[in-house]
Amino acid sequence: MIRALDLTKRFDDFTAVDHLTLTVEPGEILGFLGPNGAGKSTTVKMLTGMLQPTQGTAEIAGHDIIEYPMQVKQRIGYIPESGAMYESLTPAEYLDFVASLYHLDPALAESRFNDLLDVFGILHARDQRMTEMSKGMKQKVLISSALIHRPDVLFLDEPLNGLDANAAMVVKELLKKLAAQGKTIFFCSHILEVVERICTRIVIIDKGQTIISGTARSITEDTDSKSLEDAFSRITGIRDAGDLSNDFLAALERV
Repeated sequence: MIRALDLTKRFDDFTAVDHLTLTVEPGEILGFLGPNGAGKSTTVKMLTGMLQPTQGTAEIAGHDIIEYPMQVKQRIGYIPESGAMYESLTPAEYLDFVASLYHLDPALAESRFNDLLDVFGILHARDQRMTEMSKGMKQKVLISSALIHRPDVLFLDEPLNGLDANAAMVVKELLKKLAAQGKTIFFCSHILEVVERICTRIVIIDKGQTIISGTARSITEDTDSKSLEDAFSRITGIRDAGDLSNDFLAALERV
Protein backbone atom coordinates (compact mmCIF):
# COMPACT_ATOMS: atom_id res chain seq x y z
CA MET A 1 0.00 0.00 0.00
CA ILE A 2 0.91 3.68 -0.21
CA ARG A 3 0.68 6.11 2.70
CA ALA A 4 1.77 9.74 2.34
CA LEU A 5 1.61 12.20 5.24
CA ASP A 6 2.15 15.96 4.77
CA LEU A 7 4.33 15.23 1.75
CA THR A 8 5.89 18.52 0.64
CA LYS A 9 8.46 19.51 -1.97
CA ARG A 10 9.83 23.02 -2.39
CA PHE A 11 12.23 24.26 -5.05
CA ASP A 12 13.63 27.51 -3.63
CA ASP A 13 10.54 29.71 -3.20
CA PHE A 14 8.25 27.50 -5.28
CA THR A 15 6.15 24.82 -3.57
CA ALA A 16 5.46 22.01 -6.05
CA VAL A 17 3.72 19.68 -3.57
CA ASP A 18 2.07 21.20 -0.51
CA HIS A 19 1.38 18.98 2.54
CA LEU A 20 -0.17 16.18 0.50
CA THR A 21 -1.75 13.35 2.50
CA LEU A 22 -3.21 10.26 0.85
CA THR A 23 -3.56 6.50 1.21
CA VAL A 24 -3.86 3.86 -1.51
CA GLU A 25 -4.88 0.40 -0.36
CA PRO A 26 -3.94 -2.98 -1.87
CA GLY A 27 -6.33 -3.80 -4.69
CA GLU A 28 -6.97 -0.14 -5.52
CA ILE A 29 -6.26 1.61 -8.80
CA LEU A 30 -5.89 5.25 -7.83
CA GLY A 31 -6.25 7.81 -10.60
CA PHE A 32 -3.99 10.74 -9.70
CA LEU A 33 -5.03 13.76 -11.77
CA GLY A 34 -4.25 17.42 -12.12
CA PRO A 35 -3.49 20.10 -14.72
CA ASN A 36 0.02 20.62 -16.02
CA GLY A 37 2.28 21.83 -13.20
CA ALA A 38 -0.08 20.60 -10.46
CA GLY A 39 2.64 18.51 -8.79
CA LYS A 40 1.77 15.02 -10.07
CA SER A 41 5.19 14.03 -11.39
CA THR A 42 6.95 15.56 -8.38
CA THR A 43 4.73 13.48 -6.09
CA VAL A 44 5.52 10.30 -8.01
CA LYS A 45 9.25 11.06 -7.93
CA MET A 46 9.15 11.47 -4.15
CA LEU A 47 7.15 8.28 -3.64
CA THR A 48 9.56 6.30 -5.83
CA GLY A 49 12.67 7.69 -4.14
CA MET A 50 13.86 9.88 -7.00
CA LEU A 51 13.36 13.10 -5.03
CA GLN A 52 13.81 13.74 -1.32
CA PRO A 53 10.78 15.41 0.33
CA THR A 54 11.32 18.84 1.87
CA GLN A 55 8.85 17.90 4.58
CA GLY A 56 6.61 14.97 5.49
CA THR A 57 7.12 11.34 4.61
CA ALA A 58 5.52 8.29 3.06
CA GLU A 59 5.48 4.52 3.32
CA ILE A 60 5.43 2.11 0.41
CA ALA A 61 4.51 -1.51 1.19
CA GLY A 62 5.26 -0.80 4.85
CA HIS A 63 8.70 0.78 4.29
CA ASP A 64 9.53 4.42 4.94
CA ILE A 65 10.74 6.08 1.73
CA ILE A 66 13.46 8.04 3.58
CA GLU A 67 14.74 5.40 6.01
CA TYR A 68 14.48 2.37 3.72
CA PRO A 69 14.79 3.57 0.10
CA MET A 70 16.27 0.31 -1.23
CA GLN A 71 13.50 -1.80 0.30
CA VAL A 72 10.99 0.54 -1.32
CA LYS A 73 12.63 0.26 -4.74
CA GLN A 74 12.61 -3.54 -4.50
CA ARG A 75 8.83 -3.53 -4.14
CA ILE A 76 7.78 -1.02 -6.75
CA GLY A 77 7.45 -0.96 -10.50
CA TYR A 78 7.68 2.43 -12.22
CA ILE A 79 6.65 3.43 -15.73
CA PRO A 80 7.75 7.06 -16.23
CA GLU A 81 6.17 9.46 -18.67
CA SER A 82 9.31 9.54 -20.78
CA GLY A 83 11.57 6.71 -19.75
CA ALA A 84 15.19 6.67 -20.84
CA MET A 85 16.26 3.24 -22.08
CA TYR A 86 19.48 1.68 -23.30
CA GLU A 87 18.26 1.59 -26.88
CA SER A 88 21.43 -0.02 -28.22
CA LEU A 89 20.27 -3.19 -26.44
CA THR A 90 17.65 -5.65 -27.57
CA PRO A 91 14.48 -6.13 -25.49
CA ALA A 92 15.87 -9.46 -24.25
CA GLU A 93 19.17 -7.86 -23.21
CA TYR A 94 17.46 -4.88 -21.58
CA LEU A 95 14.94 -6.97 -19.64
CA ASP A 96 17.68 -9.39 -18.56
CA PHE A 97 19.63 -6.40 -17.25
CA VAL A 98 16.61 -5.08 -15.33
CA ALA A 99 15.92 -8.55 -13.90
CA SER A 100 19.51 -8.79 -12.67
CA LEU A 101 19.01 -5.58 -10.67
CA TYR A 102 16.28 -7.41 -8.75
CA HIS A 103 18.47 -10.53 -8.41
CA LEU A 104 16.06 -12.72 -10.36
CA ASP A 105 17.24 -16.14 -11.47
CA PRO A 106 18.26 -15.80 -15.17
CA ALA A 107 16.06 -18.70 -16.29
CA LEU A 108 13.06 -17.30 -14.39
CA ALA A 109 13.73 -13.84 -15.77
CA GLU A 110 13.82 -15.10 -19.36
CA SER A 111 10.60 -17.02 -18.88
CA ARG A 112 8.88 -13.93 -17.48
CA PHE A 113 10.06 -11.48 -20.11
CA ASN A 114 9.21 -13.88 -22.90
CA ASP A 115 5.68 -14.12 -21.49
CA LEU A 116 5.41 -10.33 -21.20
CA LEU A 117 6.70 -9.68 -24.69
CA ASP A 118 4.32 -12.32 -26.01
CA VAL A 119 1.36 -10.65 -24.27
CA PHE A 120 2.28 -7.39 -26.03
CA GLY A 121 2.77 -9.14 -29.38
CA ILE A 122 6.48 -8.33 -29.78
CA LEU A 123 8.11 -11.63 -28.82
CA HIS A 124 9.32 -11.90 -32.42
CA ALA A 125 11.39 -8.72 -31.85
CA ARG A 126 13.07 -9.80 -28.60
CA ASP A 127 16.50 -9.86 -30.27
CA GLN A 128 16.05 -6.71 -32.36
CA ARG A 129 17.93 -3.52 -31.42
CA MET A 130 15.57 -1.02 -29.84
CA THR A 131 17.06 1.76 -31.98
CA GLU A 132 15.14 0.14 -34.83
CA MET A 133 11.83 0.03 -32.96
CA SER A 134 8.82 2.35 -32.94
CA LYS A 135 7.87 4.41 -29.88
CA GLY A 136 5.02 2.01 -29.16
CA MET A 137 7.26 -1.05 -29.19
CA LYS A 138 9.71 0.63 -26.84
CA GLN A 139 6.84 1.52 -24.52
CA LYS A 140 5.82 -2.14 -24.41
CA VAL A 141 9.37 -3.08 -23.38
CA LEU A 142 9.34 -0.35 -20.72
CA ILE A 143 6.07 -1.63 -19.28
CA SER A 144 7.48 -5.17 -19.27
CA SER A 145 10.54 -3.97 -17.36
CA ALA A 146 8.30 -2.53 -14.62
CA LEU A 147 6.42 -5.81 -14.24
CA ILE A 148 9.17 -8.41 -14.54
CA HIS A 149 9.86 -8.62 -10.78
CA ARG A 150 6.14 -8.71 -9.93
CA PRO A 151 6.09 -5.58 -7.72
CA ASP A 152 3.62 -5.03 -4.89
CA VAL A 153 3.11 -1.38 -5.89
CA LEU A 154 3.00 -0.04 -9.42
CA PHE A 155 3.44 3.62 -10.41
CA LEU A 156 2.34 4.57 -13.92
CA ASP A 157 2.85 8.04 -15.40
CA GLU A 158 1.08 8.25 -18.78
CA PRO A 159 1.70 4.53 -19.48
CA LEU A 160 -0.39 4.48 -22.68
CA ASN A 161 1.86 6.96 -24.52
CA GLY A 162 2.64 5.64 -27.99
CA LEU A 163 0.56 2.48 -27.66
CA ASP A 164 -1.91 1.41 -30.32
CA ALA A 165 -5.52 0.71 -29.38
CA ASN A 166 -4.99 -3.05 -28.95
CA ALA A 167 -1.93 -2.63 -26.73
CA ALA A 168 -3.71 0.02 -24.64
CA MET A 169 -6.58 -2.41 -24.13
CA VAL A 170 -4.12 -5.10 -22.98
CA VAL A 171 -2.59 -2.70 -20.43
CA LYS A 172 -5.99 -1.70 -19.07
CA GLU A 173 -7.08 -5.31 -18.62
CA LEU A 174 -3.71 -6.18 -17.09
CA LEU A 175 -4.07 -3.40 -14.51
CA LYS A 176 -7.50 -4.67 -13.50
CA LYS A 177 -6.15 -8.19 -13.02
CA LEU A 178 -3.17 -6.96 -11.01
CA ALA A 179 -5.51 -4.99 -8.74
CA ALA A 180 -7.65 -8.11 -8.31
CA GLN A 181 -4.48 -9.88 -7.11
CA GLY A 182 -4.06 -7.24 -4.38
CA LYS A 183 -1.48 -5.02 -6.09
CA THR A 184 -1.53 -1.29 -5.34
CA ILE A 185 -1.65 0.84 -8.50
CA PHE A 186 -0.96 4.58 -8.73
CA PHE A 187 -2.12 5.77 -12.16
CA CYS A 188 -1.38 9.21 -13.64
CA SER A 189 -2.92 10.10 -16.99
CA HIS A 190 -4.45 12.96 -18.95
CA ILE A 191 -6.77 10.52 -20.74
CA LEU A 192 -9.74 11.03 -18.44
CA GLU A 193 -11.95 8.50 -20.23
CA VAL A 194 -9.45 5.76 -19.34
CA VAL A 195 -9.17 6.97 -15.74
CA GLU A 196 -12.95 7.02 -15.41
CA ARG A 197 -13.19 3.48 -16.77
CA ILE A 198 -10.49 1.66 -14.80
CA CYS A 199 -9.72 3.59 -11.61
CA THR A 200 -11.51 2.58 -8.43
CA ARG A 201 -10.81 5.96 -6.82
CA ILE A 202 -9.58 9.33 -8.04
CA VAL A 203 -7.62 12.17 -6.44
CA ILE A 204 -7.44 15.51 -8.24
CA ILE A 205 -4.73 17.95 -7.18
CA ASP A 206 -3.89 21.51 -8.15
CA LYS A 207 -1.01 23.68 -6.98
CA GLY A 208 0.32 20.71 -5.03
CA GLN A 209 -2.81 20.23 -2.91
CA THR A 210 -5.72 17.80 -3.01
CA ILE A 211 -8.84 19.48 -4.40
CA ILE A 212 -11.22 16.53 -4.37
CA SER A 213 -11.16 12.73 -4.06
CA GLY A 214 -13.64 9.92 -4.55
CA THR A 215 -14.97 7.63 -7.22
CA ALA A 216 -15.54 8.98 -10.73
CA ARG A 217 -19.28 8.83 -10.06
CA SER A 218 -19.13 10.67 -6.73
CA ILE A 219 -16.90 13.40 -8.19
CA THR A 220 -19.21 13.99 -11.15
CA GLU A 221 -22.25 14.05 -8.84
CA ASP A 222 -20.60 16.38 -6.30
CA THR A 223 -19.68 18.84 -9.04
CA ASP A 224 -23.00 18.47 -10.91
CA SER A 225 -21.08 17.39 -14.01
CA LYS A 226 -21.93 15.12 -16.93
CA SER A 227 -18.56 13.34 -16.96
CA LEU A 228 -15.20 13.21 -15.21
CA GLU A 229 -13.80 15.42 -17.96
CA ASP A 230 -16.45 18.04 -17.27
CA ALA A 231 -15.84 17.77 -13.51
CA PHE A 232 -12.09 18.13 -14.00
CA SER A 233 -12.60 21.35 -15.99
CA ARG A 234 -14.84 22.81 -13.30
CA ILE A 235 -12.61 21.81 -10.40
CA THR A 236 -9.36 23.07 -11.91
CA GLY A 237 -10.87 26.21 -13.45
CA ILE A 238 -9.90 25.30 -17.00
CA ARG A 239 -12.10 26.96 -19.58
CA ASP A 240 -14.59 24.88 -21.54
CA ALA A 241 -12.96 23.25 -24.58
CA GLY A 242 -15.78 24.44 -26.83
CA ASP A 243 -15.27 28.07 -25.79
CA LEU A 244 -11.52 27.78 -26.26
CA SER A 245 -11.89 26.32 -29.75
CA ASN A 246 -14.37 29.06 -30.71
CA ASP A 247 -11.94 31.74 -29.50
CA PHE A 248 -9.12 30.07 -31.42
CA LEU A 249 -11.12 29.99 -34.66
CA ALA A 250 -12.14 33.60 -34.16
CA ALA A 251 -8.49 34.57 -33.69
CA LEU A 252 -7.56 32.79 -36.92
CA GLU A 253 -10.23 34.71 -38.81
CA ARG A 254 -8.81 38.00 -37.53
CA VAL A 255 -5.31 37.20 -38.80
